[in-house]
Amino acid sequence: MNWYLEVLKKYVVFSGRARRKEHWMFFLVNILAVAIVATVDLAIGTFPLLYPIYFLAVLLPHLGVTVRRLHDTGRSGWSVLFGLIPVVGGIILIVFLAAEGEQHQNAYGPSPKPAAAF
Repeated sequence: MNWYLEVLKKYVVFSGRARRKEHWMFFLVNILAVAIVATVDLAIGTFPLLYPIYFLAVLLPHLGVTVRRLHDTGRSGWSVLFGLIPVVGGIILIVFLAAEGEQHQNAYGPSPKPAAAF
């Protein structure tokens, strides 16, 4: 849950880098929240009301953490547009997001992963 809240605190931060764990934990909690909001929306009989409000509320944080995750892999944030390509675009984007980040500082800042202690 902390990863989810950390992303929400960085509401529209598109600079810097995000670890894999930060991105995928936000994604997981967001999927669970969407399921809960949609279920509640259906249960109270207002289905197309709460779900779009929640979707719009987390759209920018989700885009921000995705761009920061792409920065961690050394790619431009514009790479998120690969997701617009039908079928293969989503697969390409998932591969980019699942790739390990660069261990050293890159053009987008220092590595967000703590250095291994020896």
